[in-house]
Amino acid sequence: MTYTYHPRIFEELARFGVRPNASTPPARAKEVVNDIYRHELRTLRARLRSREIPKDGYADRVVALRKKYFLLSIRLDLWTTPAGQP
Repeated sequence: MTYTYHPRIFEELARFGVRPNASTPPARAKEVVNDIYRHELRTLRARLRSREIPKDGYADRVVALRKKYFLLSIRLDLWTTPAGQP
């Protein structure tokens, strides 16, 4: 099966170093971005635990991180264009 990613989705994926080809299922691309997000979230939590960053404002950092990964909140069926459409 081949997939044609929406240009905006493709751009956002590239921001995270993910460059799917036509045979890459959207679920796999999303899984990779989710893994990167979880790694960043765990790193942030580790920094909090080691007191590298203050507890005050931690929630704001988590929210900012979530906004950075807004792509994860978009339904997978919207990541690609229907067959035959640009």
